[in-house]
Amino acid sequence: MKTITHPQFSALILAGGRATRMEGLDKGLVLWHGKPLIAHVVENLKTQVDDVVISCNRSFDDYQQYGLAIADTTPNFAGPLAGIAAALPHCHHDWVFVVACDMPNLPSDVVLQLWQATNNTPLAVAHDGEHLQSLCVLLHKSLLSSLEEHVKQGHAAVYKWINRQAHSVAYFEDKHAFMNINSLADLGL
Repeated sequence: MKTITHPQFSALILAGGRATRMEGLDKGLVLWHGKPLIAHVVENLKTQVDDVVISCNRSFDDYQQYGLAIADTTPNFAGPLAGIAAALPHCHHDWVFVVACDMPNLPSDVVLQLWQATNNTPLAVAHDGEHLQSLCVLLHKSLLSSLEEHVKQGHAAVYKWINRQAHSVAYFEDKHAFMNINSLADLGL
């Protein structure tokens, strides 16, 4: 049987933002099924990646227990693209899985499936059968200068940046695996 080899992976979890739909609560630390949302994400990734970096703009000390917390000091909540650019240099490996802190049901092989989908591109994006999941991507650190340039130009949206990059798509059958919790109502509160 042929063994598929792959590089080591880092994870970069985005835990910043204004939390306007969470009534100002720090989304990654909000409890879901008895644990903070970020704890679910980290637990799902523990067998898939070798190190975890968290890009956050507050609750720095709280996030340290889940990985290397990097303070995103970009002024005025510059958005997720700025959070990725700020934390990417701190990831140990060249291939980095980027995900939002509010996706607690990730597949147990999401990183490997994205890697297998890269097809000689520096970026692979998850697709749930209905939508491209722009905050569930595997990217190569060589894209850092492109990220920084887009941030410098005032862009915040990850999907717009993705559309300007050579990328591949990994299709997943379970759209619930990419459920993200955006509000207290999503938590049943």
